[in-house]
Amino acid sequence: MDQNKIKDLVDEALALNESLFLIDLSISVNNKIQVTVDGDNGVPLSECIRISRNVEHNLDREEEDFSLEVTTPDISHPLKEKRQYKKNVNRILKVKTAEQEVEGTLTEADDEIIVLNWKAREPKPIGKGKVTVQKTATIAYKDIKEAKVKIVF
Repeated sequence: MDQNKIKDLVDEALALNESLFLIDLSISVNNKIQVTVDGDNGVPLSECIRISRNVEHNLDREEEDFSLEVTTPDISHPLKEKRQYKKNVNRILKVKTAEQEVEGTLTEADDEIIVLNWKAREPKPIGKGKVTVQKTATIAYKDIKEAKVKIVF
């Protein structure tokens, strides 16, 4: 299976809806094609079907048999693309870097960095007890090892 041809077919389908973007494309040894797409406003099932049909109708099963799966990212998978961060502003993220692990509300995401805010309890500077303080972390994308959206019920 030619991965470049499949990527071109997926890109062609994505070009019809500017809010969609490719997260992952993989082809296993037994020709199982897995395409993961996301969108700035989510991905309706109809779009997954449209992308799947665009790929499937342009490949010949007589020439080479394959299976095709077009999905959206699962909540348990880490964020991969900058557009995913921008889409999740105002949600709680758990971000791992080489130095630390931070959990906070994503308040900003641009092309270089993300900004997380959270509240923490710290000892008072003078006297006994603790006080709640607002914390902020600015993290460059290149420093992020893993980032996941935390679901709060």
